Amino acid sequence: MGSFRMDRTGEDIMRELTAILRTVKDPRVTGLISIVRADVTRDMSYATVYISSMDGIEAAKTAVKGLTSAAGYMRRELGLALKLRHVPELRFVADDSIAYSSHIAEQLQRLKTEKQETESRHE
Repeated sequence: MGSFRMDRTGEDIMRELTAILRTVKDPRVTGLISIVRADVTRDMSYATVYISSMDGIEAAKTAVKGLTSAAGYMRRELGLALKLRHVPELRFVADDSIAYSSHIAEQLQRLKTEKQETESRHE
């Protein structure tokens, strides 16, 4: 029962933080930054937010530094948007899942074109 509530709260936090992310004015938070996932602890006192960037892991690490300094602002805005008794403290972690998935998509596209070229030579 508690797991469902934590999952739902994590999804709500992720949705609202995505909207709040657009209003952050820190210069380190630039480019295509995305929130991959938000995990909430069992007592809902902390939320670990995974940040990814299309520009790679280094851009995500830079964005995490900017978001960490803006965590108070983001937590206040989150409290206004969600009706929670206690707004969890936000912890940001860099994640390279967007860049990795982009790399995998490029590899798959390359394999597809190679297969088509091989098939066209055999015909």
